[in-house]
Amino acid sequence: MKKLFGTDGIRGVANEYPMTAEMALQIGRAVVAHFTRTGNGARFVIGKDTRLSGDMLESGLVAGICAAGGNAYVTGVLPTPAVAYTASSLKAAAGIVISASHNPYYDNGLKIFSGNGYKLADETEIEIENLILGDNRQHQRFDSRRLGTVERHRSAAVEYAAFLKSTLTADKPFQGLKIILDCSNGATYRIAPALFAELGADVESLAVQPNGININDECGSEHTEALIKKVVANQADIGLAFDGDGDRLIAVAETGEVLTGDHILAICARDMKQKGTLTNNLVVTTVMSNLGFSAALREMHIDHEVAQVGDRYVMQRMLASGAVLGGEDSGHMIFADSHTTGDGMLTALKLIEAIQAANKPLSELSAIMAVYPQVLINVAVDAKPAIEDVPQIIEAIRSAEAELGDKGRVLVRYSGTQPLCRVMVEGPDEAKTQDFCSQIADIIKVNLGAG
Repeated sequence: MKKLFGTDGIRGVANEYPMTAEMALQIGRAVVAHFTRTGNGARFVIGKDTRLSGDMLESGLVAGICAAGGNAYVTGVLPTPAVAYTASSLKAAAGIVISASHNPYYDNGLKIFSGNGYKLADETEIEIENLILGDNRQHQRFDSRRLGTVERHRSAAVEYAAFLKSTLTADKPFQGLKIILDCSNGATYRIAPALFAELGADVESLAVQPNGININDECGSEHTEALIKKVVANQADIGLAFDGDGDRLIAVAETGEVLTGDHILAICARDMKQKGTLTNNLVVTTVMSNLGFSAALREMHIDHEVAQVGDRYVMQRMLASGAVLGGEDSGHMIFADSHTTGDGMLTALKLIEAIQAANKPLSELSAIMAVYPQVLINVAVDAKPAIEDVPQIIEAIRSAEAELGDKGRVLVRYSGTQPLCRVMVEGPDEAKTQDFCSQIADIIKVNLGAG
């Protein structure tokens, strides 16, 4: 059982355990110890988003890496997928991202990539945890004659933008397109507007003035209200909303309709199948994907595999099955023939290419998938016992499932990064779906609720 790592790295409230400077130092040492025997000469890429606590955690990580004999390559503010790419291109031992993704600014976290740009397996995270928390951590000895160094890798963003452009076939393929970007006051705030402008688009950008505390604040992939208004008012072709660290994308059609990850995956799957690039005729998603997505794939005669929640689990299933397309309804999309991890900007490029190939507006393409009514309620909890060990919750779930039959489903799971229990219900109509979800959430509040 992991004690530090959740669904996507280590996460918590900044300046509280485990997101303290002291822990960052210990994590830096442990990462070096895991990925290299001595750490001497090995490179460790460090990137971050725009949170106020990023500098503090970066300093701790750098100190720990250098103390263990590793060399820290510090990129500054850089999207998560760009850190993965940089670690791979530099042949680094590992890459570390300081970010809490779509969470508010007072949270922070650490995501770790292996040197080949992939997220870590559970077994690897447990090994690193043992190095961080083990009884011998206070007695580790490091050679004072073999300390590491720090290098500012200032060209990382430029190199990553060049990589993204290399996935396209023309110099200015988006000429004539009007695009509104919402960068969530996060890691994409510089690189995304410059990239889409260089590709020929007429770009207007929202949430590109980070101040350390406004990341994800009523903006980005979790809050599309301002983007919707701007797209409609400016008669833009598309709106693109990234999350705080740039590995998620939510799209807005020219009509103001919001397209989630499932919509985007369905559109890209059809485009890739038509182009002959959908290897093994297969798409991988998680249990959170809408029932309408599965129906859309069946209609297109595309195979579908399901992984547990977390884009790294999607990637693991993709690697095992040979799939090149996968993702989550939350906006993580993976194009494994281009990159090793979920990437919001890469997904935006692929989506626009699919729109251009179809020669239809995004609102028309969105009809590829009928969305089943879905309600999601997050319940704050004090503890996370196994759901099956709480009879009242199991009874509520079974009661809802019996009434829904084959016309819906219930999914109850804990968040891997926050003290929350997520209740998701899909059903035949909005009212019944809301009712079932609320009933189950209320039972959870009574039995596990915080405060």
